[in-house]
Amino acid sequence: MDSESVVGIIDLGSENIKCAIFKINRDGSSEILSSSLIKSQGINNCKIQNLGTASNVIRECITEAEKKGQVTLKKINVILEQPEFLCTKLSKSRKIGGSKIQHEDIEFLLKEGKKQVLLNDKMQSIIHIFNHNYIVDGKNFSEEPINIYADFLSHEMTFVTIPNNNLKNISQVFLDCDLEVERFISKTFSLGSKLLNNNQLETGSILIDFEFERISIGIFKNLALVNSFTFSIGANHITKDISKVCSLSFQESEFVRDSINFLTANDTNIFDTNNYLKDTFFKTTAYRKISKNLILKVIEARLNEILEIIQKQLIEVGIDQNFKNDTFITGKYSNLLNIETYFSNFLNIDVKKIDIDVSKKNSGLFESFTACIGAFNIIKDGWETEAISYSDISHNEKIGFFARLFGNYS
Repeated sequence: MDSESVVGIIDLGSENIKCAIFKINRDGSSEILSSSLIKSQGINNCKIQNLGTASNVIRECITEAEKKGQVTLKKINVILEQPEFLCTKLSKSRKIGGSKIQHEDIEFLLKEGKKQVLLNDKMQSIIHIFNHNYIVDGKNFSEEPINIYADFLSHEMTFVTIPNNNLKNISQVFLDCDLEVERFISKTFSLGSKLLNNNQLETGSILIDFEFERISIGIFKNLALVNSFTFSIGANHITKDISKVCSLSFQESEFVRDSINFLTANDTNIFDTNNYLKDTFFKTTAYRKISKNLILKVIEARLNEILEIIQKQLIEVGIDQNFKNDTFITGKYSNLLNIETYFSNFLNIDVKKIDIDVSKKNSGLFESFTACIGAFNIIKDGWETEAISYSDISHNEKIGFFARLFGNYS
């Protein structure tokens, strides 16, 4: 099989590592060749904690996918989401002097913005650049204002950056696996591109990704990721709290966490008539009375901490209870019973759970590979507002002006 027609994508998570291999056919259609999932080791928050361990599990995951797909990968695209990600918004301007705006004018402003970001922090590397607005003589343009007569052009952009050393460590792991990293892609961007429709991406939406040991927030507008935040706190912290306070095993605590209904405290599936945890939840620990009140207090304390962090970040970027656009929660732990209602009540924003069937529809993969599917679509079809190239442009003739401007990460 021609390796140029094959795209390998790996999603580095603290809980699981997922690899998916896709094939682009000569007629432009695509198909999923194979996928694999393995328990994560040596990685935390997409950062390498143990180089040797991480290399071994990543190699095992990729090798399994290669065997299933009967293909050998030479390059790999890596999906990341780290608390160290920075979203920098800036605007660059240029005097046009009554002439027509040309591609060269936009290219100049993009390069000037890129230069400023890298000069401001030389320890960072750029993985995404998004255009989200042009201002031509005081008027907003969401699309390229090419051939428009103007006196003055401003270009508003968002740069997503990551510490150089984080990228070097991840790249080294893949070099140890005899693979070249073709591109790094934000998981929030990948998820948003797959789960949100064009109207939601255009008018403005919030996507909350609730995962094992992190929670990420992406804010989209004008088809661009305009803000992104990631925090090292997730569903696993709730489990650890239950285990510590209630003296339950980790597995028992997970069972309790996943069984709680966040809409009602009167849950007879978990608590007996005296409001104690039912004996069926004690698998390895000796039964004893653990009150409903104690369990709910433990869970609510951690959830409220998570929501206070989210609320603070949203307020800092100007989003409060008056926000009327769509807000969604996704991720493996968005499946906790009525968690979206708990989020809605705390944030005073209508938070909807994205139906996992949306991510599985016509994909051939499980719901947990949503980010891989989204990343593949970005690689294959391009992204209208992204100004950074990702792979072989010959894969797709629809790649726009932005994607042609830059061919490197930094």
